[in-house]
Amino acid sequence: MRAAVFSEPGPASVLQIVERDLPPAGPDEVRVRIVLSAVNPTDTGTRAGKGVPDGVKPPRVPNQDGAGVVDAIGDGVQGLEPGDHVWVWDAGYGRENGTAQEYVVLPRRQVVRMNEGVPFEVGADLGIPALTAHRCLTLASDGPARLEPGALDGRTVLVAGGAGAVGNAAIQLAKWAGATVLTTVSSKEKADLATAAGADAVINYREEDVAARIRELSETGPSIVVEVNTENLALDLDVIAPNGNIAIYVAGKVAISSFKAMLKNVSLDFVLTYTTSEEEKDNAVAAVAEAVNAGAFRVGEDAGLPILRYPFERIADAHEAVEQNAVGKVVIEVTQP
Repeated sequence: MRAAVFSEPGPASVLQIVERDLPPAGPDEVRVRIVLSAVNPTDTGTRAGKGVPDGVKPPRVPNQDGAGVVDAIGDGVQGLEPGDHVWVWDAGYGRENGTAQEYVVLPRRQVVRMNEGVPFEVGADLGIPALTAHRCLTLASDGPARLEPGALDGRTVLVAGGAGAVGNAAIQLAKWAGATVLTTVSSKEKADLATAAGADAVINYREEDVAARIRELSETGPSIVVEVNTENLALDLDVIAPNGNIAIYVAGKVAISSFKAMLKNVSLDFVLTYTTSEEEKDNAVAAVAEAVNAGAFRVGEDAGLPILRYPFERIADAHEAVEQNAVGKVVIEVTQP
């Protein structure tokens, strides 16, 4: 089989496609033929030597997320059969083998069945973006542990950066769960994408007074903020409802007025999907899988997340596109559907 490998950290050019032996599926393991491998900023960071530390050194096959077809199952595997369409999560975290290869073997828990009518493009987008979004939406002390229809009824959610992959997932999951969703973007193009994702109101922070607009749209302010930029925290504290929660899923320095947070009894939480508890991850996987199979989670420009496709031979270009902040979801075509 073919696999993309980097033998030392560095720029995208360190990625090389090599031939490797087909790995067997051991007990409680599943071998998946990868159709699409997704590229996230954490994947380019790991390749560059700046990613989340996980104790694994090169050589490595990059990329955490992907979608494909079950090729073989090991002893003890239940609920999956060869030929099933699946998505995978955290494939390359703490392991040498991510999804940038024709076949990957993973523990049964990290392989999730999806209905055959679900496009592989959707499956490739679910790992880091959707699981991160789910955690951000369920951190509040009075909130649900797992999203489902009605779980966020009556709540207003503010999603910063609604045109990004996590922002898009947060909009779609929050709407599926019954929330009113406000989001901020930086351009007309991104506003169109956030609207397509289902946001109830989109605010262009380069052209509008965000705080004033939020007050027009919500009497109490959002009870949940999904935050992509720590520099926004002063704004978040200004507009958030009393007893609200701010979920931050990006690295950055935090400087806030603790007194303002105290006055509103606001909580701040920091999210890294890799290190959530087993129960939190299982809840997220189950909820996302339900939303996907119900048709409530989509991708593509008409769903607010353009798909940018690259052939396997151009994996370096795909990584560079993510590093250059391409608008949309970057996926690599590893094998034919």
